[in-house]
Amino acid sequence: MTTGVRLIRNDRLTDQVDYAYAAVADAPVRNIWVAGACPLDMAGETVAVGDYAGQAHQVMKNLVTALEGAGASLADVAKTTVYVASADQADLVTAWKVYREYMGEHDVPSTLLGVTVLGYHDQLVEVEAVAVISS
Repeated sequence: MTTGVRLIRNDRLTDQVDYAYAAVADAPVRNIWVAGACPLDMAGETVAVGDYAGQAHQVMKNLVTALEGAGASLADVAKTTVYVASADQADLVTAWKVYREYMGEHDVPSTLLGVTVLGYHDQLVEVEAVAVISS
């Protein structure tokens, strides 16, 4: 299967961001909604406690694995939301840089949020995604 995602840019919006402003999935497609990928290892333990970059790496590895289980890859992602448990913008940027490493040239629309707390003990980063595959 091939990706069904077409990234949209708009010359009436700034080009100083490292993501597309929209994504289009032309029919027929298969939609995949991925639960928030968390920084958990196979034992269910939070990895890299206190380390935003370390947790972001685990989150992205887990996201890749979840997508693979659904027959997709990061190239099929149409939208993400990146959650970082911090009020410090530098922590958000740290997690975002790791996220961008994994996403590469596939600069899908994404929202980066600083939040008060995430669901698992010592969790600092989470990424949820929607992917689309051509049918």
